This record gives sequence, structure tokens and C-alpha cells, in this order.
Amino acid sequence: MHDQNEIIAFIEQGGLGPSAERIETHAAIVFLVGERAFKLKKAVRYSFLDFSTLERRQRALEAELALNRRTAPALYRRLVPITREADGRLALAGQGEVVEWLLEMVRFPAEARLDRIAQAGGLEPRLAERLGEIVAELHARAAIRRDKGGASGLEAVIRGNAADLRALVPDIFPSDAVETVCRAIEAGFARAAQVLEARRAAGLVRHGHGDLHLENIVVLDGEPLPFDCLEFDENLACVDVLYDLAFLLMDLRARGLVDAARSVLQAWADARLDDRDLHLLPLLIAVRAQVRAKVEGLCARSAQSAAAAQRHREAARRYLELARAALTSRPVLLLAVGGRSGTGKSGLAQALAATLGPQPGALVLRSDVIRKRLFAHRPYERLGEEAYRSEVTRRVFSTIAARAELLVRAGWAVVCDAVYGLPEQRAALAQAARRAGVPFRAFWLDAPQEVLEARVARRVGDASDADVAVVRRQAETVMPPTPEEGWLRIDASGSAQQTLAQVQAALAEFS
Repeated sequence: MHDQNEIIAFIEQGGLGPSAERIETHAAIVFLVGERAFKLKKAVRYSFLDFSTLERRQRALEAELALNRRTAPALYRRLVPITREADGRLALAGQGEVVEWLLEMVRFPAEARLDRIAQAGGLEPRLAERLGEIVAELHARAAIRRDKGGASGLEAVIRGNAADLRALVPDIFPSDAVETVCRAIEAGFARAAQVLEARRAAGLVRHGHGDLHLENIVVLDGEPLPFDCLEFDENLACVDVLYDLAFLLMDLRARGLVDAARSVLQAWADARLDDRDLHLLPLLIAVRAQVRAKVEGLCARSAQSAAAAQRHREAARRYLELARAALTSRPVLLLAVGGRSGTGKSGLAQALAATLGPQPGALVLRSDVIRKRLFAHRPYERLGEEAYRSEVTRRVFSTIAARAELLVRAGWAVVCDAVYGLPEQRAALAQAARRAGVPFRAFWLDAPQEVLEARVARRVGDASDADVAVVRRQAETVMPPTPEEGWLRIDASGSAQQTLAQVQAALAEFS
């Protein structure tokens, strides 16, 4: 740091403006000045990064600017030089020799960071869904990198994790806990290696975010914006899109935000309409947790106080347990929820999803959302009448059946949420479960006409376009299942909690 002391003093003495507030990490210092933030890369070298020369720091800041403009262009402005003037004094963007580079950004309130919002209970389902869409958009646009990632990339991470965790036994971790997690991850990797290589060949290794957790997401004007992408090592940033997503899902789970994790995953999968290889997620989440466990363990070992060491030790063990839990299998089930609009299908489907399959829960295949995605609409944008033609509806239900079969074959629990008003729609889903060899449970929700009309009339901001007129037409066109089809009828005229209790009781009897 010696060669940057003069520059730091220049900034703190008003070189960027009065009252520069300083935030420091192991590799950078951010100075907050009025409505701007300026990042200085420290002149440091670690095993995983090298900012020891001015040229390296400039390249890193240029990469940071370019990468973060993909997701947060409003935050990232430009690179600004600090120069040595002819009289020997330092200046901001002067005429002399460049002696340091700063990344200029727009300052945002600390409380706008998503970890702060989540801590205050503000990570609502709609915000989590939008976050999943934003991450899916990032992955869709990100540069394909077939020279990175794949099985070899993940294997290097897993081996490094195992070595570091074992080196932290016994003062941080019990040996048996480390060996249980490492063996499970190594076994999962052996099963996944071929698929990881196929995904790399298919272009699913991309230059993503690399450090996607809640502290690196800000919410401005209601829109979540990932920022502070990992820029110093392409090997860590150019990864399978599922591994990039897994960091966010792991972070949400570590914070106890399992419902939000499920909403993010659901929106990400729906936005891509691509369920390929989602069975890899438990392994990838476990690896991400394994990384965090070792980092916290290393922090515990180097902590300057006993209290800090204990905090890091406890966090390390929580992450190691999260890695173990991520790989714990749960029964696979294909479940259908049908009935006319207003019966409460979607609320029931989401409630059931939280209790099924591997964490963060089952995926919900909702006909309303799938129809919107087929027309490149977001879930809450209304569609025109052309989107409800019979041929479109057939495509929607065939998409649901195909996605459901793919997901349950991969070990994922699925809840299908649609009217299912025709026998052939119901039969296709039952056939998908039989082909996949998984249990199939189906529930038909009933409620009086006046109840359905009142509920639909009160809807605000729902993915369904159904109105009272649609409910009235459904009374003539929907064909409820016959007893032979095996759908269990549920009285949905009461509260959502009452409907859920009936279905859960029936599922308990099935099991």
C-alpha cells in the first residue's frame, strides 16, 4: 500500500470533493463523495488476483466497467485518472502523467442494497420473481465461453474446496462433517461430469456475474440491478449459467429466504423456458455453500479477536451444513391442481411447492405464465385474444406436460397449475407421470359461481387474464374430471388455508 498512500491522502483531503466517506475491502477502497462513488483498486497481490501494477489495475477497472454495464448501466459511469501535474501536485483528470485510475459510479443509498431490504422483510415475491427474470436476461445476453467451465472447471473448485476444508480440521470443522460433505459432492460430481461437458459444448458456459449474492444487488425504482461483477479472474466468472444462479439461490437459503429462492428459480426457469439439467442445481448449490464454508473458516483462523473467530466459525459450520442439506434427496412427485378461474389454484400450488421436492421446493408450471412466455410477455402483461386460440392452448398444455416429464425424470418435484378443463389435457399429464415412473396426484378445486366471480373481480396484478366474463364462459365449457380419472375433488369455497389443509391431509393419506 505504500505507493498509494499519497493518493489516498489526496482523496481524503478533498481531491474528489469534500467529505469523502471510505469503505474498504481486501482488494479495493470505495470513496463516497456526494452523489458519486469512486473505486480505487488496492496495489495488492493475492493467490487469486494481482493488482500490483498500475496497468493491471487499469485493466481490471476497464473490465469492471464493461461487465457491470450489462446489468447496471445507470450506476457505472467512466474511468477517471489521477494525474501528477508539472508542479508535482496530484489532480483529478489533470494534464499530467497518470499515476492512478478510479472507477466513477453513481452513489446509491445503503438501504437500497438487497441484503438490507431482505433483512427488513422487504424481499416480496414480486421482487424475487423480477430478480429471477433479470438474472435470466443476463445469462441470455452473456458471452458464450466454450473454453471455460465444464467438468474440469468445477472439478478444480471442488478439489480446492476439499483441500482447504480438510486443512481447517479440527479447530474449525469436525473431520466427519467435512468428509461427509466432500464425499457427497465428489460422488455428485462424478455423476454430473458428462452433463457438465455437454452443457459447455452447447454454449451454456457464459461470462456471467460470478459473485451473485444479495450484497451485490441494488434495488432502484423497484428494479433489482446486479452490480460488482467478478472481473479479476475469467475462470471464476465464466461458468455454467446454473452455477452462476446457484450462488444466489444458496445465499437466499443461507439467509432463511427459501420462499424467495423458489420464486427466483421459478422466474429464471420460466423466463428461459429451458429446464435442461436442473437436476444439477443441488450439487451446484452444495459447491457454492462449500466455498462459503471454507472462506468463513479461513476468516475464523485469521480473526483478530476471539469473538470474531467464534462468529466466523459458527458461520462456517452453518454453510457446511447447508452444503450437506442441499444434497439430501426428497421424494419426487408430479402434482396437478385444476379447476375454474377463481378457485385458488395458483395460491394453493405455490403453498404446496414449498413442501415438495429438493430445496428450495417444487417448480410450478402455471399455464398463465407459460402462455405469456410463449408470446414473449412478462407474467403480468395482458395478452390479446389471439393468444387464447385453441391451437395456442394446445401448445400451452403440451409444453406443461413435456416440461413436467423432463423435470420429474431429473428428480425435481413439479406442481402443474391450470384449469385442466378437457379430458385430453388431464390424460396427457397422467401419461407423463407414468412414463417417468413417478407418483401422480391430482386435485380438482370447486366453488360456487358467485364465489368465483367475486374472487376474480377482486384480482389485482395477477398473471391470469381471466375476468368475470371468462368465469361465466367456463361454466359452459369446462368439463370436470370423472371419478375414473382419479382427480380428488376439493371444496375451495372457504379460505386458502382451509383448502391447503384439505389437500395436505389427502397427500398424507397417499403417502
